[in-house]
Amino acid sequence: MGKREEEEIIRIAKKMDKMAQKKNGSGALDLLKELRSVPMTLELLQSTRIGMSVNAIRKQSTDEEVTSLAKSLIKSWKKLLDEPASGDKSSDDKRKDTAPVSPAQGSPEAKEESSSSSNSSGKSEHADVSGNSLINTFPRAPGTGDSIRIKCRGMLSNALQTGDDHIAIGADCDELGAQIEECIFQEFKNTDMKYKNRVRSRISNLKDVKNPNLRRTVLCGSVTPERMAKMTAEEMASDELKEMRKNLTKEAVRDHQMATTGGTQTDLFTCGKCKGKCCTYTQVQTRSADEPMTTFVFCNECGNRWKFC
Repeated sequence: MGKREEEEIIRIAKKMDKMAQKKNGSGALDLLKELRSVPMTLELLQSTRIGMSVNAIRKQSTDEEVTSLAKSLIKSWKKLLDEPASGDKSSDDKRKDTAPVSPAQGSPEAKEESSSSSNSSGKSEHADVSGNSLINTFPRAPGTGDSIRIKCRGMLSNALQTGDDHIAIGADCDELGAQIEECIFQEFKNTDMKYKNRVRSRISNLKDVKNPNLRRTVLCGSVTPERMAKMTAEEMASDELKEMRKNLTKEAVRDHQMATTGGTQTDLFTCGKCKGKCCTYTQVQTRSADEPMTTFVFCNECGNRWKFC
């Protein structure tokens, strides 16, 4: 596939994404028909992520013809994931057909020997092509007979298959789940509660519908299985949650600074926690000008803070 096909698919994907955001599917049918005429490959699915755009249109469209054609396209593209080596086999056959034949190869014995060797060669080539190109960059996870580990691998695989991102990206979720589980097991060396809690936290974060970016980065290979196995809750959090935590931290720091800097020490207030009287207070005009100022009190002994109106 050339660069032209990729650019064409990206153009269509951008238009579909805008339609999905505006919830306006007008013209979606024409775009889907254009896609139907494009010879799709696994590489194009991975690089353009067109499957996600088509699926978004399918979900928001009320036109039966649009949803039917979108489903048909996704179904046909899924076959590319199930048969990744079919294109290679075809090209190998073509090369064999066009290869020059020596006089010795013309004899029946030579033909029989050539046929036998080509069959065995074809089998070995097919065996070498396994899984997805994104996953092949990492060592494949060794097998296990432990029932707990097998179950955890299955749950991680199911979590990775939340939504349809894995179809568009073309990831081998079973292998990815096995690799993540293997990394977790290698850290704890057993299947105790710490191991199970680590697996559960990966599953819940991967299945979080409000945090699809985490799942996509793992499926794309941007976050390696080893990295995913060790990420903290803060690192796995969605951008929205990270921003919220950041704002809360800033607010807490501001409150602490307001209570401890520029304040006035006094023994007029009694701490509700430690009953101490060594306090610092700061007054701030938080309401209208005709209202009294709000007093923020900080206990220098135990760090308790409270507001006194």
